[in-house]
Amino acid sequence: MKVDYHLHLEEGPYSFRWLDRTNTALDWFHPIDATKHTRDWLQASYARLHARLERGAYDAAWIDLYLEEALRKGLKEVGIVEHLYRFQEARSYFERHMELGDSELGRLQTTWLQQVCTENVDDFVAAIQTAKPRWAEKGVQLRLGIEADYFTGGEAELTQLLNLANWDYVIGSVHFIDGWGFDNPDVSHLFEQYDLPDLYRWFFGVVESMIRSGLFDIAAHLDNLKVFRYRPDEALLLPLYEQIAAALHETDTATEVNAGLYYRYPVREMCPSPAFIEVLRKHGVVFTLSSDAHFPDDIGKYVAENAAMLKQQGVGEIATFAARQRVMKPLQA
Repeated sequence: MKVDYHLHLEEGPYSFRWLDRTNTALDWFHPIDATKHTRDWLQASYARLHARLERGAYDAAWIDLYLEEALRKGLKEVGIVEHLYRFQEARSYFERHMELGDSELGRLQTTWLQQVCTENVDDFVAAIQTAKPRWAEKGVQLRLGIEADYFTGGEAELTQLLNLANWDYVIGSVHFIDGWGFDNPDVSHLFEQYDLPDLYRWFFGVVESMIRSGLFDIAAHLDNLKVFRYRPDEALLLPLYEQIAAALHETDTATEVNAGLYYRYPVREMCPSPAFIEVLRKHGVVFTLSSDAHFPDDIGKYVAENAAMLKQQGVGEIATFAARQRVMKPLQA
């Protein structure tokens, strides 16, 4: 079975860069019949982007572009997730745990949260549930997921937020250390303030707490702290990899091979790294696969390659989910 279990729909901040990337995605499916960079092309692009914005983040036509690409790439099961920070219902959760004070970091993150926290849970859930029969008619099973940022000490509030919908699965992720969103390129220089081995021990301590919280079906992109290539000698990290692998095995929590950092960030490496995957395999950790796509033309990206890699390492099954129940299915490269 070919699956992609971690991809996102429209997401801010709504910049001109976002508009350009959206136009590129739309062109992939329906190219404009005009020479690029002419007035006719620009007017047609403007009209198309205006319609995209007017129809909103959960427009059925946008969702079905993901279906079109899933069919092209032979995917049989797809999970669309939304970041929890997109939902207004979760604003107070993030305000409590992010650094939002009167500092460079605080001001930047305050602006970012205002830009992305714009949608409602019910609208997202309704859009995906309505799309499920349409996708099934075309031979693709669509699943409803949520990617929730984990903060140490926020478990009780997060539990309440996760109860807002009947998810097929819940992904846990760590994007913040002590309130700092470390994958934001505007503040990547903050890595230089840390001793990297200490920073990684801190980070993986949070990841282990996330796994052992029991809140999640999948632990996402386990070593995404490497996003901007700030990483100590990986030999120093092997005991930490063992620690995380043991936590995943003991809690029977799945993880993913996530391609997002490989094609969208400076590190140009899958999550987890090859050395980390080897440790996870040794512990019998269960995997799923994900492109971490944020636009429909990226769905399924590097899924086949990562499936082949897992098969070469002796993995024969892949994790899928429905109504918070894990179902193991044969892995197809």
